[in-house]
Amino acid sequence: MRFRRVKTALAVVASAGLLAAGCGSSGSDGGTAATPAPATTSASSGVTGTITVFAAASLTGTFTTLGKQFEAANPGSTVKFSFAGSSALAQQITSGAPADVFAAASPATMKTVTDASENSSAPKVFVRNQLVIAVPKANPKGITDLPDLAKPGVKVALCADAVPCGAAAKKALAAAGVNLTPVTLEQDVKSALSKVTLGEVDAALVYRTDAKAAGDKVTGIEFPESAKAINDYPIATLKAGKNAAGGKAWVDYVTSDKGEAVLTAAGFQAP
Repeated sequence: MRFRRVKTALAVVASAGLLAAGCGSSGSDGGTAATPAPATTSASSGVTGTITVFAAASLTGTFTTLGKQFEAANPGSTVKFSFAGSSALAQQITSGAPADVFAAASPATMKTVTDASENSSAPKVFVRNQLVIAVPKANPKGITDLPDLAKPGVKVALCADAVPCGAAAKKALAAAGVNLTPVTLEQDVKSALSKVTLGEVDAALVYRTDAKAAGDKVTGIEFPESAKAINDYPIATLKAGKNAAGGKAWVDYVTSDKGEAVLTAAGFQAP
């Protein structure tokens, strides 16, 4: 048998061209099975590259969590966030800042972007948020409702009127017939909340989600007038972005069941 294999070697070499021509067929040839085609990893449905997301400060915790989930589901992708007051972000976008997605804390701030025709998709409301009174855990001033904020000696932090949380606070205070002079006006809700956690004020009007995220550092006090100042959060892709496919994929992920689960667990309301 050893001699016969040597004897037929030339015949095998001579017919190599014919064998090579036939190895690409879809038949059950043993030779074809021995050399399988390499796996095509490029067929992944995931997006890649950096996705730049401008988002309201109140979305910091939830979007950071969703960003990690999105990157795990889409290897090769990176979600880069810029969190700030929605009005400041809208101004940056209309001034030419390159972002793929804008998630605002109010329709009014999104309108700044759409009026400038900077959006590439129609804004979609994906969550809603409501105000609470944030006080130190022990609540030394005994605050229970909005009128308590106007009492002598009570120091209050609010967001500036131009910021969605400030506009909502203004509506809620008007609904309650309460006039007060805050000791500070902050440019985003996280800054207003920090005044409470640092002991610089006795109370602040912040979103329910931010008070919840602060854990045992603060107590969030519900008040009925907040129902008259609920903020809708719209999201849209942007023309100036450098990763259109990534931006769309991010919006789709945020508005999916997985995104809604993370957002509602944090205290946001479904639209």
